[in-house]
Amino acid sequence: MKVRTLAVATAALVLTAGAAEARDQIRIVGSSTVFPFSTAVAEQFGEKTDFPTPVVESTGSGGGLKLFCAGVGVDHPDITNASRRIKESEVELCAENGVTDIIEVKIGYDGIVLANSVEAERMDIGLRELWLALAAEVPDGNGGFVANPYTNWNEIDPQLPNYAIRVLGPPPTSGTRDAFVELAMEGGCESFDEVNALKDTDEDRHDQICQSIREDGAFVEAGENDNLIVNKLKEDPNSFGIFGYSFLESNKEVVQGSLISGQEPKIDNIAEGVYPVSRSLYFYVKTAHIGVVPGIDEYIIEFTDENTWAQPLGYLLDKGLIPLPDDERAKVAAEARAHNNLSM
Repeated sequence: MKVRTLAVATAALVLTAGAAEARDQIRIVGSSTVFPFSTAVAEQFGEKTDFPTPVVESTGSGGGLKLFCAGVGVDHPDITNASRRIKESEVELCAENGVTDIIEVKIGYDGIVLANSVEAERMDIGLRELWLALAAEVPDGNGGFVANPYTNWNEIDPQLPNYAIRVLGPPPTSGTRDAFVELAMEGGCESFDEVNALKDTDEDRHDQICQSIREDGAFVEAGENDNLIVNKLKEDPNSFGIFGYSFLESNKEVVQGSLISGQEPKIDNIAEGVYPVSRSLYFYVKTAHIGVVPGIDEYIIEFTDENTWAQPLGYLLDKGLIPLPDDERAKVAAEARAHNNLSM
């Protein structure tokens, strides 16, 4: 019985390897924020090499990592994009499914913007006020918490616009959502003494209060398509949308980014970490597919080429990518091309 089981397992591995070898087109999934950068590289790669242009799908960071970590072989993607770093739990999921060697490539920086139509008033809002607008529960003034009662922005601060709170944003599978919760929601939440007191007494409740976004219609999950959010903002000047800086840059004739704590979402502020809602962007490569699915090494080389991601002429800068510093960029490129394994 053991011999038969081993034989079946071996045959399955051979079939998987054979199927993967038959696929000649790189498959990439993941973050909607990294999607335009990855697509631009894929198109250049297809034009400059003899390999087919990779297929790039926008599935969200969480969705992409789930697909990526599901296994090795033709049925699973070779690369996944992420607008946040891979989580320990995702590394463990990968390992459980035989994905044990992963190359991490940090490609640059991005800011998460709260944007609205250029036809509307531009907002300047602090993290504290932003959390009060979007949190599921807020302090009641007596040491407890109540369901969010705020309906208009100016109820939170008279300096904010006098119209209904309506924010279009990404779903929980999105890396943009993860980063927004970590950087904006938690950042604003922890400015309240009653919230910080929970850290010592009930950490789970603390996290729930800080991370939960209201579900009463003030926040609307708009899917993984950031272009859809931009279109809705054009239709409704009183609404706001949450998405990456690159989409603001490519749609600046119709939408504008709010100031967060007085800081404008612009390249220098994001790269220097002055803008409060800044993050790093990544893609991950399945090492087991290199040399099996053709062109993966060459794709890595194209993405990490100075003419791709570096100032002043890198073509990804025109797409809104904020580049890594020179020394970090050189280190990332060298480690990616050497197939250095991910280290948490």
